[in-house]
Amino acid sequence: MSGRRSLAPVVVVSVLGGLLGGMGGFVLADRLDASAEQGTSAPPAVEDPAQDAPEASSPPPPAQADGTVSGLSQAVLPSVALISIGEDGELGLGSGFVVREDGYLLTNHHVVAVAGEEDAIVVELPGEDPMTAELVGSDPAYDIAVLRVDRTDLRPLAFAEADTVRVGQTVVAVGAPLGLDSTVTSGIVSAKDRPVVAGDTQESTSYISAIQTDAAINPGNSGGPLLDLSGRVVGVNSAIAQVPQAAGFGGPSGSIGLGFAVPAEQADRTATQLIETGTSEYPVMGVLVDLTYTGDGARVREEAAGEEPPVVPGGPADLAGIRPGDVILSVDGTEIRDSQHLIVVLRSYAVGDTVELEIRDGDDGSRTVPVTLAGSGG
Repeated sequence: MSGRRSLAPVVVVSVLGGLLGGMGGFVLADRLDASAEQGTSAPPAVEDPAQDAPEASSPPPPAQADGTVSGLSQAVLPSVALISIGEDGELGLGSGFVVREDGYLLTNHHVVAVAGEEDAIVVELPGEDPMTAELVGSDPAYDIAVLRVDRTDLRPLAFAEADTVRVGQTVVAVGAPLGLDSTVTSGIVSAKDRPVVAGDTQESTSYISAIQTDAAINPGNSGGPLLDLSGRVVGVNSAIAQVPQAAGFGGPSGSIGLGFAVPAEQADRTATQLIETGTSEYPVMGVLVDLTYTGDGARVREEAAGEEPPVVPGGPADLAGIRPGDVILSVDGTEIRDSQHLIVVLRSYAVGDTVELEIRDGDDGSRTVPVTLAGSGG
């Protein structure tokens, strides 16, 4: 597999107080958390005058997406949920959507990561009673989690094929920003294959080759679908870039037109693994990269880190002849800027894919080698 991905440099918009400028690099993104600590909660209940109305003799047929934002909204809203963590959502709020009729819903890992063993995870679909959900499995590497409720009659959303997503096409984000369920916003696909790093700790950091959109997504949209006009999921809303606090805007903001979604292909693959096995894996090549290296590319460590060798014996890199101190310059023609970029690019592939790596050794010689990616659980 060659020439598969091309990740263009992007403007750095750092939520860590970095500079806002025209430098090439990563988007360091905030997850779309909506929690009580941020002063947000589910909106107060209001009396519904329709509750006393007589019941219809039969429910109306499901709406069909007709190529308009309005038609799409009517078709998909019954499948998009508000997710609350803890009593009355005190630990956090997010979004999710149905992926299988027998009770499975997809959301973000960071939405459910705040839940302890005794904390309730509650799913609310429009017009239905709240349902307690169980966590089937969760993957911080791709920021994907799967929940299950005791239902067999849900309406799943379908995933779009990766090659049908085009820059400039209209997309719609659906979810529950700030606990406001059934919220719909529209925009376009602004870019594909954006390297996005999001997370507060090494264990919770996600490295995503993301879909970028200018559809308004805000805290609480996490885990909701980004859809094309036919109602197919093109991505899972996961993070937003924010103007640095140092710029004088008073602190974290909502949407500034830079939202990022986990691509449908990756979300579908990870969710399927979680449903079938309760766990998931990501592709690896079996090396430790040197995070202190500042040159072009990503350098393999020259020494072990504790008991971990720089090149795993018998691993994909070892079998390809990659050695400690080698510098990985490109993957399938995509130039590698640094260690994090290498991780993002590799995780855009699937376990078992073969990639062509351009390598520079300690004598400044270069060579190209094929590497078949292994699974992280292997």
